[in-house]
Amino acid sequence: MLNAVTLEALLSTGTDAAAAIGAPARKPLTHGELRALIARTVTSLNALGAGRNDRVAIVLPNGPEMAACFLAVASGTASAPLNPAYREEEFEFYIGDLKAKLLIAMRGVDTPARAAAKKLGVPVVELVPDLAAGAGSFTLAATDAAAAPATNGGFAQPDDVAMVLHTSGTTSRPKIVPLSQSNLCASARHICKSLAFTPSDRGLNIMPLFHIHGLIAGVLAPLSAGSEVFCSPGFDALKFFGWMDECHPTWYTAVPTMHQAILTRAGRNKEIIAKNPLRFLRSSSSSIPPQVIAELEAVFGAPLIEAYGMTEATHQMASNPLPPAVRKPGSVGLAAGPEIEIMDEDGRILPPDTVGEIVIRGPNVTIGYENNPKANAEGFTHGWFRTGDQGVKDAEGYVSLTGRLKEIINRGGEKISPREIDEVIMDHPAVAQVVCFAVPHPKLGEEVGAAVVLKEGATATEKDIQAFVALHVADFKVPKKVLILPEIPKGATGKLQRIGLAQKLGLA
Repeated sequence: MLNAVTLEALLSTGTDAAAAIGAPARKPLTHGELRALIARTVTSLNALGAGRNDRVAIVLPNGPEMAACFLAVASGTASAPLNPAYREEEFEFYIGDLKAKLLIAMRGVDTPARAAAKKLGVPVVELVPDLAAGAGSFTLAATDAAAAPATNGGFAQPDDVAMVLHTSGTTSRPKIVPLSQSNLCASARHICKSLAFTPSDRGLNIMPLFHIHGLIAGVLAPLSAGSEVFCSPGFDALKFFGWMDECHPTWYTAVPTMHQAILTRAGRNKEIIAKNPLRFLRSSSSSIPPQVIAELEAVFGAPLIEAYGMTEATHQMASNPLPPAVRKPGSVGLAAGPEIEIMDEDGRILPPDTVGEIVIRGPNVTIGYENNPKANAEGFTHGWFRTGDQGVKDAEGYVSLTGRLKEIINRGGEKISPREIDEVIMDHPAVAQVVCFAVPHPKLGEEVGAAVVLKEGATATEKDIQAFVALHVADFKVPKKVLILPEIPKGATGKLQRIGLAQKLGLA
């Protein structure tokens, strides 16, 4: 595992009989069974016409089948996990943009992704769970006419693309981030080192498995250490402690909003917490208030490890260390994989305690956005990748975020492009002008706000516009605050500015 540069090699560590994937009320799938499932699935995908570097879109509910399917698909093709909450037109955009060869959907689960794939002429392959076998076991069944078998079959090679994700940009079009086999292996290795995973660990995964955080930190990294991942059907604060009592985890990772929801129910679950001592808790995807860290550590009697990640870095970039090393609440920790520096606008590396842009380079960093020379020219400088985050590094190397240079709205770890929502609202017949922006939220960090100017003589309410947006995008992207204004405040140059708009409108 230490030097693995393909998923096939990375996942060879666990002993055959050791549990790999668990789930509520299911017997676990062993590491030996997982490897056999992966090999069979790669063969099936090849027979269905998908081989190395071909894009296979995955739209599945959270759970053990999604975890196993992601690992199998990424071992032989380019996996493209998509958010099951998307609407049909969103699926149509993402599946089309990826040029997907196949779409994998769960048998018996209705999803608008099927209609989108049909419209695009992309064959749908059904995942059929085998509930009698270990958690996550499945077979694939073609529903459309089979394509010719792939000529580029077999397990993927180090430079082949293992996963393709879209990242929200400040422009309307999300950017495609291709991540190679070696990128995924490097990131898994970095996380294993940060968290000192061993085969005796068991993680309770509550993170969504279409997101880099859950896929890499929640599933791939611990399995690469030969340990077990217990896959929940998705986060549910009411069920969390029941799952904890069933699976006896040694750790879990979550976004701050999940941690806060767990805290609200911890008081009545003290016995379960005492019976199932955690080695650590982990938080990533958005910043967690130091007060919440202190409360979680007191309740669970375990250290909370805050980490800093992003899609382009295959998740982890920095992490606070495990005890006895120092954890600094309010900091995202030390470089934990890639090199991290703070850079000024002229490309100079800045000295400690100086604010600038956080830049990274290393084996887990994407080689660049796909078919997007403009984004690559803007995103890479002097051999470093620009995160778009503003921060500072102290003399001991601990990194702290001081703000974001980007306009992306970070709603509890879900990144939303304001431009995308602008374009949806502009389709409303009563709207003349719109600017979407981040509104501070006490639990989620940020929510979507929209400032709207109506056409002369037209009428529309906040609820009208929210209902219209909800027809076209996932619920988490719908603006929670819509202000109908006679005019949207402009900056000094007459440009509409998202940054600072919440303050100007009295929402912050």
